[in-house]
Amino acid sequence: MSGGEKRGVWQALLDLLYPPKCPFCQRVLERGESGLCRRCQRELPWVAESAAERTVEFCDGCFSPLWYRDGTADAVRRYKFRDRALYAGLFGTLMAQCARDRMSEPAQLVTWVPLSKKRLRARGYDQARLLAERLAEELGVPAQPTLEKWQDNAVQSRIDDRDRRRANVRGVYRVLADCPVNGKRVILVDDVTTSGATLSECAACLKGAGAVSVTAVTLARAGK
Repeated sequence: MSGGEKRGVWQALLDLLYPPKCPFCQRVLERGESGLCRRCQRELPWVAESAAERTVEFCDGCFSPLWYRDGTADAVRRYKFRDRALYAGLFGTLMAQCARDRMSEPAQLVTWVPLSKKRLRARGYDQARLLAERLAEELGVPAQPTLEKWQDNAVQSRIDDRDRRRANVRGVYRVLADCPVNGKRVILVDDVTTSGATLSECAACLKGAGAVSVTAVTLARAGK
């Protein structure tokens, strides 16, 4: 039996013991469904053409395929806080399709908004990095770290005021010593766009390091 055949048999056994579920509604996927179920494919809160782009300071575009509400918000919380790292595969694929549809020029590099070392240890994985790596794989460009979060700050989701959100992230990110963005068109990845303060702060760092353009791509967008 070849290696590919062995992997196929192993995957079939895993699917039998742990049937794959739709990340958004948690229904077991039926035959012919891949990634997400047909109902969610129809009914998820997809961002329509008229709301496709959001203005974020220092970003040359900010795009998301979904609104952050209902099943989308539940899926993101499971992904970040309930050890559902495998969701990154489908989420990154949706983000890649959004990037293809919305960006006028192809990116040359994909990077992400990093977690602090403290939060990375607590969570066990960086959710934005996993999304970025899948998105980059789909687009056929490299994914590389460019930033570090060198200061811990209050959790952004617990701050409602826009000005306080901006102040909360000011100066907490900086570019790595070997930041590879000079002269490149960059996609900056995060899970959710809320006020845009974090994306703006990171994009400013990347522009300061010589990035030609920085386009933010997230799975979901708050605000509707």
